[in-house]
Amino acid sequence: MAENESNNEQAAATDQAGKPHFGLQRIYLKDMSFESPMAPLVFQEKWAPQVKMDVNTEAKKIQDNIYEVVLSITVTVSSNDKTIYLAEVQQAGVFSISGMEEAPLRHTIGAFCPNMLFPYARETIDNLATRGGFPALHLAPINFDAVFAEAMKNGTKPKEGEDEGDAASGVTH
Repeated sequence: MAENESNNEQAAATDQAGKPHFGLQRIYLKDMSFESPMAPLVFQEKWAPQVKMDVNTEAKKIQDNIYEVVLSITVTVSSNDKTIYLAEVQQAGVFSISGMEEAPLRHTIGAFCPNMLFPYARETIDNLATRGGFPALHLAPINFDAVFAEAMKNGTKPKEGEDEGDAASGVTH
């Protein structure tokens, strides 16, 4: 009976060998920063902010089939050409990905993984703003599929230190 179970497990492993596999191993905050250079004077002024958001993704292969993806978001809130506050977050995740050809792998790392990380980064930025004494900052969703497609269309290359086959390109949004 035990031999039969062992054969079934081996057969299942063989069946899974060629199929794509995606697994989330961990999501974590890699780095964050908040600066309010005009505080406390800014609290005396009329609140009429302009918000600028820069988004970047980077990925690197940690081991066979294990990738770290880092979503970096920098939000600069200004008024009258003066920076009210600056919030920076690097939200990261470790993903297990196997059984994919290069193009689907690049798409998974460059669009699907950042899409999973974005809600965590958005929550952290909102929390930083409110803890800094400012109104809540609700960032609009990002269509990472469209951004990734545009980056590939424009020929974005991997960041320095990345092997083109190892990770999705560093994409700035």
